[in-house]
Formats: sequence, structure tokens, C-alpha cells
Amino acid sequence: MTRRSKIWLAVAVLFTVINLAGAVFAAVRAEVLHASTHVVLTLLGAYAVWRLAPRHSARRLWRRGEAGSPAIAGELSDRLTHLEHAVDAVAIEVERIGEGQRFITRSCIENASPRAPGEGTATSSEGSAQEAESRERRD
Repeated sequence: MTRRSKIWLAVAVLFTVINLAGAVFAAVRAEVLHASTHVVLTLLGAYAVWRLAPRHSARRLWRRGEAGSPAIAGELSDRLTHLEHAVDAVAIEVERIGEGQRFITRSCIENASPRAPGEGTATSSEGSAQEAESRERRD
């Protein structure tokens, strides 16, 4: 991006911001014609910013087509292949996480099901309390 285009980009951004503020100010004061003029100028400035903003190289390659540079096309193809493998690996890991979550949910539901009194295992604090009671009865 040249220095001149950077300056024009800064001017377009400043123009857009000032007109956006003017549109808000005019709308607050209920000046419909004044506000609509600023809205139109804001849209014009936004279009100028969009046209002046630097584009990614991928957009330029897309416009030119892959026939323009076979080396770049091969590099993009390699990157896309690598990205595809990475997405597949992430999908496998997400499926494993989902399986683990289903297992944990199923085991929590099974453990939370109502049981008859005295059925199941006692927790360590309950077990020690029961042992203390049985010792007291013996004495």
C-alpha cells in the first residue's frame, strides 16, 4: 500500500466517522433531512473505505484465478489439504469428548437412581459412623 493510498484511506475513515457522528447528532435533534444527508454521506464514506482498504492476497488470487500462478495455486492446495486434516482430527476429538460425556451422564443417572434402604455402598463418613455405633452397642 503506497503512502498516498494510506492517506486517502485515513481521510475516508475520518470522513465516515464524522458523518456518522453528525447523523446521530441530527437524529437526536429530530432533524430528519439533516440526519438523512449525513446517513447518505456515511454510506458514501463507508464505500470509499471498503474500496481503499487493503485486501488479502487470497482475494486477489481468487479474482485472477489459479491459472495466474501455478506455484501459489499449489501452495494454497497444500494449505487446504493440511486444514482438512486438522478439521478431521478436531472432529474425531470432539466425538471422543461426546462419548465420554455420554458415559459420565449415564453413570451419574445410574448412581442417582433410588435404591432400597441398606442397598449400595456407604460413603466413608457414613461407614465410620456406623462402625462407631456398632462399637458402642458392644460395650
